[in-house]
Amino acid sequence: MAIVDRVRDLVAPIIDAESVEIYDIEHQGGALRIFVEHPDGVSIDVIKRISRSISHLLDEADPIPGRYTLEVSSPGLERSLRTPEHFRKALGSVVKLKTRPDADGDRRVEGELTGVDDGGIEVSVDGDVRAVAFADISKARTVFEWGPTPKPGGPKKTESSEQSQSSEKPQIPEKPQIPEKKAPSS
Repeated sequence: MAIVDRVRDLVAPIIDAESVEIYDIEHQGGALRIFVEHPDGVSIDVIKRISRSISHLLDEADPIPGRYTLEVSSPGLERSLRTPEHFRKALGSVVKLKTRPDADGDRRVEGELTGVDDGGIEVSVDGDVRAVAFADISKARTVFEWGPTPKPGGPKKTESSEQSQSSEKPQIPEKPQIPEKKAPSS
């Protein structure tokens, strides 16, 4: 059994107990990364509890030979897509992918993920649909699209808001006058 599969079996009860799901587990070099998700997001407190519990469990079970660093986090807004299930969850999203050098067509593709089946995906790029087999995908991720940038200086004031503001300006009290002290006369 692969290290990732052993880790998944060990940590699943801890993650389920926090009402979140395992999105992905990666073991590369000296890092073990566990990504968890929930439709409403995952709070930092939940991440801390999961991380602490998993750390203790992995210290006891010792499923990974040698030293490693444990990282527990959410997959983020722009998440890696590695499994057919990841692609299914991302249907309708904008994705960016890189194909293997021997795959047909452009190596870099960005567009809306419009289809997923057991063999691969379909991406709509400028109105054209491109089918890409899972075996031809080298890397893939979702693309977070930012909304429009707000204009500098904030929202513009309307005439009625300017009038209401001018009539409601706070009054600044005058400085109190301090009487001058007279020098004693001799």
